[in-house]
Amino acid sequence: MSDEMKPCPKCNSPYGYSLGNEIYACPECYHEWNPNQKIEVETPKILDSNGNELSDGDAVIVIKDLPVKGAPKPVKAGTKVKNIRLTDGDHNIDCKIDGFGAMSLKSEFVRKA
Repeated sequence: MSDEMKPCPKCNSPYGYSLGNEIYACPECYHEWNPNQKIEVETPKILDSNGNELSDGDAVIVIKDLPVKGAPKPVKAGTKVKNIRLTDGDHNIDCKIDGFGAMSLKSEFVRKA
């Protein structure tokens, strides 16, 4: 049995300890894992308002007027946004819009162009 501690892949706690049989456990989140086993991380798919999957570099069209804090006018429906970047979080699209600059949008308010 190894006395070596391994960081937990779930919560990043540095206190993962061996249970034997190449299985490690985390005392903080109770996650058990095999460090020799390949971990497949499934990234969530980001869908537009019509259910089409979005990816980095796509162009999208805004489907409704979106008010912008600090701006005198909203982003108008029909505005085309090119070269989007997908991110984690509530506003999952980072982009630059002409006349507004860099901003984040929710995928539910756009459709794939």
